[in-house]
Amino acid sequence: MKIAIVQSFPIYADSQRNVTTICKMIESIQADLIVFPELATSGYFFTDKNSLSPHALTWNESPELSTFQELSTQKDADIIIGFPEKEGNVMYNAAGIFMPNKHDSKVYRKTHLFYKEHEVFEEGNSGFFCVHDSKRDCTIGIMICYDWRFPEAARTLALQGADLIVCPSNLVTTLSGKVFPARAIENKVYVAVANRIGEESLGDESLLFRGESAIYDYAGERLAQASFGNEEIIYAEIDPKSTRNKSFNSVNDIFKDRRSSFYRWNEKC
Repeated sequence: MKIAIVQSFPIYADSQRNVTTICKMIESIQADLIVFPELATSGYFFTDKNSLSPHALTWNESPELSTFQELSTQKDADIIIGFPEKEGNVMYNAAGIFMPNKHDSKVYRKTHLFYKEHEVFEEGNSGFFCVHDSKRDCTIGIMICYDWRFPEAARTLALQGADLIVCPSNLVTTLSGKVFPARAIENKVYVAVANRIGEESLGDESLLFRGESAIYDYAGERLAQASFGNEEIIYAEIDPKSTRNKSFNSVNDIFKDRRSSFYRWNEKC
């Protein structure tokens, strides 16, 4: 299975231009799975709901999302794109997982909100889930950016059978590059991170998005990595079936060896 990770520079509050750029990029990429960053259609640093609302899209209604779906079907490729989602008066930091068969497509709503995201988004209620690409026989789990800090997120997806975990992101920290390999190792899964680049300012505060998107194998080794601060596309070939045997020697299996009855918090401790 061939993966393409797009490291892009979304233009703040210019969703029409961003969507046009995304569509052109999809048309030019030859891969089985194409992943774009978090909030790729809108830009990131919104702290006012009224400012974000015009850029929010509605699942199964907005023409922009219908176009992404059409491209997925035409190219016979899975496409994952971060966008602000509107449901009634509520907005979520979301990622659309567009599958060639429209009925398999789903939307994930970010579970763990970061920093000032709380001022415009509600905490996601989709829960963690996987989708299955039957043609490539690959089970794909999805999380968004700050979800990476919670090992429970990746473990939940792995226990659901994920061969690959994708993470659309707007990362501003260097720490994530230390953690993603660990998520791959501890779950024996591939991990693909699509981060954006550029800088956004609000008042006297600025956020610098680092790029450095990467694809890791199930031993935590980098299969591909993008540069700091440049728009680019990275590729890797993966073998989904190779993740399914969770043993690493003749005795130990990282899933069968779990003793989940002990993984509980005791408030008396």
